[in-house]
Amino acid sequence: MVFLEAEMSSNVLLSPEHLTPHGLLLRKSIITRLFEDIANKKASKEHGYFIAITSLNSIGEGRVRTLTGDVLFPVNFMCLTQKPTKGEVLTGIVDKILKHGLFLKSGPIDNIFISEKLTGEYKYVPGENPVFLSEKQGKLEKGVSVRFKVVGFRWMEAERHFQLLGSLAGDFLGPI
Repeated sequence: MVFLEAEMSSNVLLSPEHLTPHGLLLRKSIITRLFEDIANKKASKEHGYFIAITSLNSIGEGRVRTLTGDVLFPVNFMCLTQKPTKGEVLTGIVDKILKHGLFLKSGPIDNIFISEKLTGEYKYVPGENPVFLSEKQGKLEKGVSVRFKVVGFRWMEAERHFQLLGSLAGDFLGPI
């Protein structure tokens, strides 16, 4: 996947018990809360998966919410992200094998599907431990590392992740 460094902004909400008169402790509380917020968000449609916050550019002046006493701080930061793109070649590990195709996992993406029609010369072989078998390239079974090409992807807002459609049809694709 392509790594990108994106400039982002967010609002960090701190409860009164995290507020101290010492500037460094307040800054630490804001940074800690920002890390938690980014970890909970996991990904966004425009930026992809959030990997790491690389720098904190600015912390704006806090605004007190009158009903709760919480303080809202606007924060600008740089974040390393990873977003899938159509046509790129990735590696993944076979997670599940079904008659109609196989599911892979690759990095933060848990939902990569390769249809039986896009496996090239591999054929499904049923059994207690089903596999996809090819005379030239061997077999695909659970736990095997596979190089595949991204044919398409879709953002799933409710789960906050991407679903990928992959292919093994092409040169240098298949088990590693």
